[in-house]
Amino acid sequence: MLPWQKPKSKEEEPKVDELLQKIFNSPSYKLAIEDKDFLLSDEARGVRLQLDYLKPEIIMKKFGIKNTIVVFGSARVKENNTALKELEKIKKELEKKPSKELLKKLRIAESMVEKSIYYEEAREFGRLVGKYKGTHNNEVVIMTGGGPGIMEAANRGAYEVGAKSIGLNIQLPHEQFPNPYVTPELCFQFHYFATRKMHFLERAIALVVFPGGFGTLDELFETLTLIQTRKNKKIPVVLIGKEYWQKLINFEMLVSHGMIDKEDLKIFVYKENAKDAFEYIKNWYENKKEMG
Repeated sequence: MLPWQKPKSKEEEPKVDELLQKIFNSPSYKLAIEDKDFLLSDEARGVRLQLDYLKPEIIMKKFGIKNTIVVFGSARVKENNTALKELEKIKKELEKKPSKELLKKLRIAESMVEKSIYYEEAREFGRLVGKYKGTHNNEVVIMTGGGPGIMEAANRGAYEVGAKSIGLNIQLPHEQFPNPYVTPELCFQFHYFATRKMHFLERAIALVVFPGGFGTLDELFETLTLIQTRKNKKIPVVLIGKEYWQKLINFEMLVSHGMIDKEDLKIFVYKENAKDAFEYIKNWYENKKEMG
């Protein structure tokens, strides 16, 4: 309180302390930035969206982040050793007490062992991008959702070659820990999916998508839609694991039913491994003479 800020004298108003205390206790008197109830109200959602976007934006500018390659994929894919241990554990449980539920878990565990190859490919992709310096020493940085699985693998690869990488974590009812390989100064936590998605694409010069579930599909289809509708500039979009994607999505059916144009199928390509994906992205830009 400033020196000239004095309450009304008690001579003028004997109940001044009591009356002022009621005002001080009123939520309406709190500064807006100190009023948590106000900040978390429905009416302040626009402000929260702006803050959710602004904080990472300022920090990424501070660290000179201009070009990112975004990696999407399942949080459930595990390292090979971990997947094998879980498979062996279920096999032992099944031997002791067979059940349909355990058989179902066994099939999923076997599938996860097969999928663990994608963890290593994402890790290798992180290494390749982390080591890339570009023709103009213009750094390209890996960006992921910052969680486990494929996200962890890509961040880990960058970490292993001493490169920085970005993680865009998000608050979820079941808390999602950031993976430990994200550069600490570039690990962000979002409340809104919308602002998180904006940051995924804002600096993206390429998108690499490994097998995944709803979240991965949501992120992939948003990117495809934005490129198709020219809301986003055209960038290389690489789907890793042709067999998985063609079994999951019948893109040709969309063409045959007139739901998309055949030309739209050129927005993305299939590749089988990290090396081929990175070479494709480099060639794409070398033809345009823009990357790095």
